Amino acid sequence: MNHLMARAVLRRLAGGRTFNSFISTSSSSPFHEMRFGESAPLLRGRGLGFFGGEQWGRTMSTATGRKVGVAEKEREEGAADEKKKMGEGSGTAVSSYWGISRPKITKEDGTVWPWNCFLPWETYQSNLSIDLHKHHVPTTFLDKVAFRTVKILRVPTDIMFKRRYGCRAMMLETVAAVPGMVGGMLLHLRSLRKFQQSGGWIKALLEEAENERMHLMTMVELVQPKWYERLLVLTVQGVFFNGFFVLYLLSPKLAHRIVGYVEEEAVHSYTEYLRDIDDGKIENVPAPAISIDYWRLPKDATLKDVITVIRADEAHHRDVNHFASDIHYEGKELREAPAPLGYH
Repeated sequence: MNHLMARAVLRRLAGGRTFNSFISTSSSSPFHEMRFGESAPLLRGRGLGFFGGEQWGRTMSTATGRKVGVAEKEREEGAADEKKKMGEGSGTAVSSYWGISRPKITKEDGTVWPWNCFLPWETYQSNLSIDLHKHHVPTTFLDKVAFRTVKILRVPTDIMFKRRYGCRAMMLETVAAVPGMVGGMLLHLRSLRKFQQSGGWIKALLEEAENERMHLMTMVELVQPKWYERLLVLTVQGVFFNGFFVLYLLSPKLAHRIVGYVEEEAVHSYTEYLRDIDDGKIENVPAPAISIDYWRLPKDATLKDVITVIRADEAHHRDVNHFASDIHYEGKELREAPAPLGYH
């Protein structure tokens, strides 16, 4: 009886015609498999949203399609913008769920900034007013140990590279970029353990490491090292990093003094490099693009200009490390003396 009454009510509402669907409920329900006809009218204006009919379906389909189309268009535009940000012409784009992307950066002439390894505000013009002959005369026992150690380490380098100063410089930079990173890392951990500020020395040493690494990136462009030279770099770096790490833990003043003497040798080596360029023994080729942007060199800069600014950097690192060693010799900690930040 209930079943017949329900059917009659629905037929009255539907005007005697049924829908193109059926409702299935549990077998205990009086509406179990209640089938509606195939040509139900549109229940317009009756507030029966569930039985919205054909027009309602078309409206919702159109609205849904419009929303999907807009969403797809926004995704395509977002992907295009992301690709442009990641580098025009590279052909690759990294999709970031987190919304992380580098803002568009341009040079002063309006062209796109080409480097991801450093940004315009990290570049500088090297201070060339340096004393090439400055030398820390070893007086204490540890100073003499540091000086002799560096002189001994130079012997195999001279034997292997002789006057191939490009390869020598490349090898030197792979070593020279290690101390700043080790020192900065250990000072960072010390600052965390003791809840003390570092006086800026963490940043100063990491700046030194980054600067030396940029020297290496430049020399790699010039030298194009062979496979056995790359293998030598791996070996030397593995030995030197671990050795310097232990040394810095035991005696920071000795570690900084050794680096100071290494930088003195670097100044000497780059001076010889420049002499060979002036004598015509080494071709004065155009400077790599990365060095022109990093040191803000003129567009027509040459290898001589690059070596000149690198030598100046090494002289500044020499001064910084001898200064750091002197602080320790005075019985003080580095944080007690302001760090020479930005001293290139």
